[in-house]
Amino acid sequence: MKSNRNEKSNDQLAAIGIGAMIVFIALILVAAVAAAVIIQTAEKLQQNAQTAGDDTADNMAGKVLINSVFVDTAAAGNSYLAFVTMAPGSEATPEASVTFQIFCDSGSVEGDTGEMSWLQMSGNAVGGAGLQPGTPYQVTLDASGGDDCSPDNLGTDGEATMFIHVANGGSTYEKLVVDDDSAGAIVV
Repeated sequence: MKSNRNEKSNDQLAAIGIGAMIVFIALILVAAVAAAVIIQTAEKLQQNAQTAGDDTADNMAGKVLINSVFVDTAAAGNSYLAFVTMAPGSEATPEASVTFQIFCDSGSVEGDTGEMSWLQMSGNAVGGAGLQPGTPYQVTLDASGGDDCSPDNLGTDGEATMFIHVANGGSTYEKLVVDDDSAGAIVV
């Protein structure tokens, strides 16, 4: 009788050992799946951060900063004369890649290189190298086309919003406040 009891208790111990081994293997499998999910999530977050950083660098690498804007003296109140520079860290930008939009109560005006006249502050033309960082420029923006957001049309106490866009780069905007529509009056 004693031998039957020992064999029975040994069989029960073996069954408990096999059950523990199955639970141990299941825990290892669950841990492996959890580790794979964590690694995949971390990889995705790193890729998203890299993409956001690249997009930010692209937007800042081509952005025009607006220093001041006046009613243009040469165009008799139909355009604005803006003094601009390229943002710090910008790359050389062809002036053909720069466009503008002006929104006012009467509508909007859009322009590209045909409606913009670029000069370096020294009076020289921009040239083939494009807009260089650190170099100040003056640009004439013809605002009489489209829905006419020119200083003459806005009159005194007129307001408009001007955007300057760089293709594959950033955009800048300023609010134009026309208190005086005479030539040379400051609007920004």
